[in-house]
Amino acid sequence: MDKLDSFHHDVLRGLNDHPKWLLPKYFYDDNGAALFKRIMDMPAYYLTDCELEIFRDKTAELADTLCAQQEPFDLIELGAGDAMKSSFLLKHLVREQVDFTYMPIDICGEVLHTLRDRLHGDLPDLTVVPLHGEYHEMLREATEQSDRRKIILFLGSNIGNMELEDAHGFCRTVNRRLKVGDTMLIGFDLQKNPHTILEAYNDKEGITKAFNLNLLERINRELDGDFNINAFQHYQTYDPIDGGCRSYLVSLTDQEVNIGAEVICLAANEPISVEISRKYTPLEIDQMAIETGFAPLTQIADSKNWFVDAIWHVN
Repeated sequence: MDKLDSFHHDVLRGLNDHPKWLLPKYFYDDNGAALFKRIMDMPAYYLTDCELEIFRDKTAELADTLCAQQEPFDLIELGAGDAMKSSFLLKHLVREQVDFTYMPIDICGEVLHTLRDRLHGDLPDLTVVPLHGEYHEMLREATEQSDRRKIILFLGSNIGNMELEDAHGFCRTVNRRLKVGDTMLIGFDLQKNPHTILEAYNDKEGITKAFNLNLLERINRELDGDFNINAFQHYQTYDPIDGGCRSYLVSLTDQEVNIGAEVICLAANEPISVEISRKYTPLEIDQMAIETGFAPLTQIADSKNWFVDAIWHVN
């Protein structure tokens, strides 16, 4: 199944379900990626700055923990993007003459091409093996390329974009691809003042709203849809008890939407779930590690203690 067929299949599956949903991985066409960059630049969207601070200011601590075994390894980054944060670690490792290969994984081939060229210019001694495709398929390919120890990076609180059961399933799947002595580093956004969290996802400028509505516009562009964007409202919630920060698109009227030959019926006030951004406690992070086959090693936090990069081992 090619990418367009997969997109079409997932959209129809979600919109024919009850309650309705769309997968957030489809946010990131060119327009969506540009909007998300604007979100990351917003002062209220603290997540990027918090994890960037960890990789910028605690680079040596990260490297010392990840490289404690002092043997060659493959550094595999899931959803590498522009490697803005991990570049601090890459530069440190190259400077310290650590023997490793960097394997960035991303679903966007153009992003990988740009990243490879930039790293070739900035770090000519770094061996880069880009892998274009979905996480699990490319992780399988990466782990089969050599017998060297593996270090997995999964940054940006992407683990928070999964329901709890799915997050556990994801970690178990990664664990099955790894061997004793391998390591995983995962970025987690921590629970904090509910207003701080809600403001990060419900900006007054409406950028997050446009980001979410762009998913409907993408369906119109690529799948022959006819969504009336003005007939939907962005709705954001945060539950400080379970840590779930959820985004919805709410139908403002009874309506029928055509997607190719398929007709989707929506009732007035019916929501479409488009994203979850779950927030965790440090204890929940350690529990997830243990329940999915890892041993929690440490959690490295930013100066506000709003975000942590958790490091887990395979024993």
